[in-house]
Amino acid sequence: MKVLIVEDDPFLSEMYSTKLVESGFEIDLAGDGQTALEKMTANKPDLVLLDIVLPKIDGFEVLKKMKNDQNLRDIRVIALTNLGQKEEVQKGLDLGAEDYIIKAHFTPSEVVAKIREVMEKKL
Repeated sequence: MKVLIVEDDPFLSEMYSTKLVESGFEIDLAGDGQTALEKMTANKPDLVLLDIVLPKIDGFEVLKKMKNDQNLRDIRVIALTNLGQKEEVQKGLDLGAEDYIIKAHFTPSEVVAKIREVMEKKL
């Protein structure tokens, strides 16, 4: 299963990618929203772990663009961010994220468990 990690912090990006590879996932990385959209179009992942605070295009805008694109709209998305206000969580879910994880509250292992949970849900 292919997971695209969209994260602008190299330390966090490396930490999540290491954990996902250990757990048997194939991963790709993007450091900003624009690159993420380009990578999704070129090599469609099964799931996107999407930070919200990103350079170029933020995660909310990435979600909007994905949902308006026939080829990207069915990719599953988990928002993975430190934006934890109720309105931000709701906005992420309203824009199509299947789940919304606050980075500070989840270990990488718990993130892997959440990815498996989301992927096991029927469309």
